[in-house]
Amino acid sequence: MARTFLFVLDSFGVGGAGDAEDYGDLGADTLGHIAEFCAAGAGDRAGLRQGPLSLPNMSSLGLMEIAKLASGDYPRGMPLPARIFGLHGAADEISRGKDTPSGHWEIAATPVLFDWGYFPTNGDAFPAELVEAICREGDIPGILGNCHASGTEIIARLGEEHIRSGKPICYTSSDSVFQIAAHETAFGLDRLMELSKTVRRLLDPLNIGRVIARPFSGDSADTFERTGNRRDFSVPPPEETLLDRLVDAGRNVHAVGKIGDIFAHRGVSRVIKASGNAALMQATLAAMTEAADGDLVFTNFVDFDMVYGHRRDVPGYAAALEAFDLALPEVHRRLKPGDLVILTADHGCDPTWRGTDHTRERVPIMAFGPGIRSRNIGLRPTYADIGETVAAHLGIPAGPHGRSFL
Repeated sequence: MARTFLFVLDSFGVGGAGDAEDYGDLGADTLGHIAEFCAAGAGDRAGLRQGPLSLPNMSSLGLMEIAKLASGDYPRGMPLPARIFGLHGAADEISRGKDTPSGHWEIAATPVLFDWGYFPTNGDAFPAELVEAICREGDIPGILGNCHASGTEIIARLGEEHIRSGKPICYTSSDSVFQIAAHETAFGLDRLMELSKTVRRLLDPLNIGRVIARPFSGDSADTFERTGNRRDFSVPPPEETLLDRLVDAGRNVHAVGKIGDIFAHRGVSRVIKASGNAALMQATLAAMTEAADGDLVFTNFVDFDMVYGHRRDVPGYAAALEAFDLALPEVHRRLKPGDLVILTADHGCDPTWRGTDHTRERVPIMAFGPGIRSRNIGLRPTYADIGETVAAHLGIPAGPHGRSFL
């Protein structure tokens, strides 16, 4: 029996979404713009990386052809590989949001065909009655922020006042999300998690997708730093996902990183936590060794989005992609006959784009493993094709959304 390893490079879009204009993202292209900036020298940073973007392993898996298929041209400054191994293509998103749950649920063959609730961009983000309920039921003296903001910026701006006042920092973005930043020791990590659960319950009637607990450490604006103890409190998917179907069929789903949180811990056999792409890769490699026949190892590599995309850090994003690329031969060495690896993304987050939010883009699909022949699978109409491919590979019945490309 086969195994599948599904890796989401969080936010690694390849541009070209047909509905990008509807989201204010016409022209956004995470891969293309990073490559362009690196080729022009704008992706250089002393001690981090220099020169054109170099992704030889992903290029040999079809990344260059994927970029051309998705957005019309090869990424600037990146050489074409001598040959391509495995399946390669791109996918459009049919879910209405460009957020993490929508992207991951659609990858797991459950598109989000309803509208999320969102908070207004002007004035106070959160209504007075909601703030009052949070303060009352969360036993806090008030909140700071109450606006759309970048997480690192708002912590630097309000962190010291938060420590003095005991009021958590609450903010949102263009996603359907309520974020709570609080100091791990001054406010307390357990207290932050309990407050986040309370807010999750209060937000359920508003159809808000996630509450994110954002703990940080440090003693001043210059030293504040978000820690690895982040946790997402998501609403459950609207219907059965690939993960539920696998568990119901007696298979194991190893959820690495924030996958468990994204799926509200539904359809998850085992949660494996790690902080940072390097640690996530090591945890994934260990899970690959331990996974049994019929299992799925599902990993989210969050740094691309959280550390580099949202912070509009082109050199950092480029270096993270190059580090991930260098780790792929070790992934290949862990494979057994019948195994399948799929690399994809959940949305874009073009670090050259205006603002700090996700960008509506197509996502890459690179699939390889022993016995998988090279083939262009074209432009897929939905991310759900990825989930149905996993279902077919692992031998469970097809679901109602998507179609396998095997």
